[in-house]
Amino acid sequence: MSGRHANVPESLIIMPPGTAHPMSLDSAAPLSVSQLTGQIKELLEDTFPAVWVVGEISNFSRPQSGHCYLTLKDERAQIRAVIWRGAAARVRFDLQDGLEVVCRGAIDVYAPRGSYQLVIQQIEPRGIGALELALRKLRERLAREGLFDPSRKKPLPRFVRRVAVVTSPTGAAIRDFLEVLHRRWRGLEVWVVPVRVQGTGAAEEIAAAIRSLNDRPLDVDCLVLTRGGGSLEDLWAFNEEAVVRAIFDSKIPVISAVGHEIDVTLADLVADLRALTPSEAAERVAPAADEIRAGLRQYGRRLVASLRSRAADARTRLDALAARPVFRKPLEPIYERGRRLDELADRGRRAVVNLMNTRKDKTGALAGRLESLSPLKVLQRGYTVTERTADGAVVRNADTLAVGQQITTRFDRGRTVSRVEEIDAGGQAAGDT
Repeated sequence: MSGRHANVPESLIIMPPGTAHPMSLDSAAPLSVSQLTGQIKELLEDTFPAVWVVGEISNFSRPQSGHCYLTLKDERAQIRAVIWRGAAARVRFDLQDGLEVVCRGAIDVYAPRGSYQLVIQQIEPRGIGALELALRKLRERLAREGLFDPSRKKPLPRFVRRVAVVTSPTGAAIRDFLEVLHRRWRGLEVWVVPVRVQGTGAAEEIAAAIRSLNDRPLDVDCLVLTRGGGSLEDLWAFNEEAVVRAIFDSKIPVISAVGHEIDVTLADLVADLRALTPSEAAERVAPAADEIRAGLRQYGRRLVASLRSRAADARTRLDALAARPVFRKPLEPIYERGRRLDELADRGRRAVVNLMNTRKDKTGALAGRLESLSPLKVLQRGYTVTERTADGAVVRNADTLAVGQQITTRFDRGRTVSRVEEIDAGGQAAGDT
């Protein structure tokens, strides 16, 4: 090979359809990248206008445009895929990495990148249906919000006087419920709130009925939500978020009896009590009259036995108390305390006499000492005491007197009053009485 294409391997030469393989690149013009991509695009899109593909989602993204971009892969290959916004809005479950799906779409070639992709028009989870997957996702989200938390469930009244039943008035569920209810307990008032239990708009009717019963002052003690069994689609109204939140917000205790034993709806999970069937719901609402009578008789027997046991116990305790000395000789403690009081009084009197004698002796001794120091004793020995008559002060120095001043002289017996005539500070003063 020669010329300007001499370095291009012959295996890479591609000619348009119907053109003979060239012996040399110089004999025909090569295709442009756009021409080649256009032919591939036409070939793939015509060959795969609609195809079903099974694969696992990876590299999933959903930008603000609303389109979904992802990669479908298996253990040996992968293909890019896109779900345009209109088709993505119809998907009823959450798309996420690791989810295995079955897709229907068309092959599309994106010329600017020279890549091909699957334009998905319909997508379903593999192994479970879209409704079941949507139910699982809603259940997980509501569980995270705490709507199924057992701690917030309300207890049923022990004896229900008025019950409201939200159901279809023509279904078998209401007949079974009423039959069992009237057989067990006749003194109960039943309000039937008719609603559709399946189909378009059923969930909104059920939710509105629950809220209406809570808003009206009907004094309803219990609310029963019930219907017969059916497929997941038939029971779907009881899985709608509006119904679940209406039950959660209800101030009236709610019993859910939807479907049969194997059917579990979100209404069953959020309700305060789940009954497996409408008949069991009636059993939960109303006790059996025969069982109540039997229970009352049993309580009566237990009460009589308990009273007799307590009376016998009280008699035993009373006899034990009566045998105590305090009850056999009730005045003995008083007598004992009287004797003790007499002894204390006698001891008190003796103590007072002894104290008085002791104080008397001490007083006599003090009086003797005081008498020995008394000025009267001095007077008895011939001495006198002179006082100023005016103020009674004892005169100890002649300088404290004045001529003409009256003075009083005390003797052992009696006294005299004198007037000072002359004062001699160094000798004796003369005066007349």
